[in-house]
Amino acid sequence: MKRILIIEDDTAISELERDYLEANGFSAEIISDGSKGLEKALAEDFDLILLDLMLPGIDGFAVCRAVRKEKDTPILLVSARQEEIDKIRGLGVGADDYIVKPFSPNELVARVKAHIARYERLTQKTSQKSDTIFTGALEIQPEARRVFTNGKEANLTRREFDLLLFFAQNPGIAFSKDTLFDRIWGMDALGDTATVMVHINRIREKIEPNPAEPVYIETVWGIGYRFRDDEAAH
Repeated sequence: MKRILIIEDDTAISELERDYLEANGFSAEIISDGSKGLEKALAEDFDLILLDLMLPGIDGFAVCRAVRKEKDTPILLVSARQEEIDKIRGLGVGADDYIVKPFSPNELVARVKAHIARYERLTQKTSQKSDTIFTGALEIQPEARRVFTNGKEANLTRREFDLLLFFAQNPGIAFSKDTLFDRIWGMDALGDTATVMVHINRIREKIEPNPAEPVYIETVWGIGYRFRDDEAAH
């Protein structure tokens, strides 16, 4: 049975979430304090975390950031705050999705199922991965930290390689510049994300057949960047 951790201080909402999740075959546990919720999230293994932004103790942004430094558990933010900056900031500190209150319980359950399924597909890929990742004419050797395109080695810097590997291990998923900055550089997402664009441009120059028309790292307008999967790369 999949375990869901609900960190929410509104009893009516948390119990509604729990009831719908349990009705759909999940096990759900409620914590109403940010600090205690963080402690629980780090101490135990959950399949997904439902996280409110406005919490006593520490807020949801801080909880999300702290969890993401230790674990890759899917995090779904649930908040009454509808401002776009809150959504961007939440996704930037490592959340996987953002749903605004009031919400449809059925939509919430559907999103929970979708994110758990996606996470399982990604972890299955990494657990079954060989030393080498092949995508089109691109060859990435994670342990040796080497990259080849059409058999010719591309000399990437450490950060360029880390960024490319992250993309290659998460194909088909659009990431914002804030998220990429936080995952690769390990700093707050509100830092200088211009460096992400610079590194992506450099990677494209080294691996793309035509950097002006990228085959591997494509721009998703209004969101960020996405690494195309094998079928799209051919």
